Amino acid sequence: MVAPGSPVERGPISCATLKNYDCVRSASRADGGLRPYRFLLLLILAAAASGQTMSNGIMGPPSNVRPPRLENVGIEQHLDAQIPPNLTFVDDSGRSIMLGEYFGKKPLILNLVYYNCTMLCGEELAGLTSAMKLVKFDLGKEFEVVTVSFDPRETPAIAAAKKKDFVVRYGRQGAAQGWHFLTGSADSINALAKTVGFKYQYDSGTNQYAHATAIMILTPQGRISRYLYGVDFPPKDLRLGLVEASQQKIGNPVDQVLLYCYHYDPATGKYGAVISNILRLGGAVTVVLLGGLLLILFRLGKCASRRMAKVPPGLNRSEQGKARYV
Repeated sequence: MVAPGSPVERGPISCATLKNYDCVRSASRADGGLRPYRFLLLLILAAAASGQTMSNGIMGPPSNVRPPRLENVGIEQHLDAQIPPNLTFVDDSGRSIMLGEYFGKKPLILNLVYYNCTMLCGEELAGLTSAMKLVKFDLGKEFEVVTVSFDPRETPAIAAAKKKDFVVRYGRQGAAQGWHFLTGSADSINALAKTVGFKYQYDSGTNQYAHATAIMILTPQGRISRYLYGVDFPPKDLRLGLVEASQQKIGNPVDQVLLYCYHYDPATGKYGAVISNILRLGGAVTVVLLGGLLLILFRLGKCASRRMAKVPPGLNRSEQGKARYV
């Protein structure tokens, strides 16, 4: 039995191998001062090889290549597109409706999910509910929400159960009348998804849909005004999107100032600060404040002049001061 780590454990060593070893050892003694530089060179070469492997190998696929089963999944923005008002769906009470019945009143939030989704859809609805709770606008009063299932197998009963859950989470009066959970046929779903640029793909192996997540903010006339991506929607972006979509029919003067300073970026689906506008606004506020200060100083100067004019002539400074307060 040979102990691990012995020459036999590592493999047979020939005489030629021993001779080569002696040569290498002699050479290494001759140029021992170069060892640190050789070691550094080896590290650089190893790092370069590793970077090449990460970028071209399994760990780093090209950025334009999507994983399998996700080739046709994504969201393509169709800003200002008109939602077809004649598309027919079934609401959570089992009543057949056309999307146009929700137009012409208030700005709308539209989102496409499927109610039996075990992952993203529930997170999206929860994120939307949390954001709406942090916005002072009341669902059903200042805006409405239309949630559409893109799974044609789902029924109004499933939609009603999902609606009950999230209306309770929202917790404000009137939400049941302002949040509509719809189901529909494959034709209506495909037409709506194509209009808003929502691309999804069914996976028969898992019996689930691969899809992205976003909400669309519509004008009261049913045109797409904004896209907000993800499952967590900043309340500021949601509020500004609703104010813009309503053509400033809801909101207050503060919202108008924020819309001047923050503009929507379609690439990110968020509102970002416009530095030039913020600087202009800051300059205007500074001018107004300076003008107000100069006006106050001017009026104080005039009041002081009037008081001095009322003092009898011939009095010294101390007497003038006493006379001023008589």
